[in-house]
Amino acid sequence: MSTAWTTRPETSADVAEIRAVNLAAFPTPLEADLVEALRADPEAWIPGLSWVAEAPDGTIAGFALLTRCHVDGAPALTLGPCAVRPEFQRHGAGSAAIRGALDAARALGENLVLVLGHAEYYPRFGFTPASGHAIRPPFDVEDKYMMALALDPARPVPAGTIRYPAAFGV
Repeated sequence: MSTAWTTRPETSADVAEIRAVNLAAFPTPLEADLVEALRADPEAWIPGLSWVAEAPDGTIAGFALLTRCHVDGAPALTLGPCAVRPEFQRHGAGSAAIRGALDAARALGENLVLVLGHAEYYPRFGFTPASGHAIRPPFDVEDKYMMALALDPARPVPAGTIRYPAAFGV
């Protein structure tokens, strides 16, 4: 399947379909519930940083979310949840949604994006171990899974401990 994905920010009409994508992509409703909790949190939610990738027929195939977090009080973004409907996995829908979200964050003047995820997947977007920036999560995790991306490498990156939105429960 070779697909040209259309990416765009979510609209209010997409909310139910985004939930369906997360429910289809994960074994439990935890990620779908997390997206809804983040959407309801005005301190975490940033309009324009929830992105979808549409298949040619308009079906939402992939989803990526950036929300506000902090590193020792300095604003940053956290990437996730990211999800792709099973029938579209491994065809670029997730990458397209992530790239759209990262480009939107860059356009808004954001700089630091953090992700806890697959060490083999996220480096394709420029993520490297967060420890290289002296950034650490508030929980124990193997170094290679906690990653950071400076959208503008010329700007300073804060160091310290990540404070996630309350919805993450950490």
